[in-house]
Amino acid sequence: MGEFKTLKEMSELWGISERRINTLCLQGRIKGAVKFGNMWAIPANTKKPKDERVKNGRYIKTKVAMACAE
Repeated sequence: MGEFKTLKEMSELWGISERRINTLCLQGRIKGAVKFGNMWAIPANTKKPKDERVKNGRYIKTKVAMACAE
């Protein structure tokens, strides 16, 4: 079994908050992350996922959203 790190260790490594990493784990965006009780175990060699949040205040238009508008 490989080496795992905690949310705190990964937040220091990636430079983002523990809360954000917890959210990414809940969304299934961190591959190999496993929850043991109330703790997340993240594989040590996992790369930081791309930040896909909307930052410019505009929503990304999708086919579904456009179909609903019609």
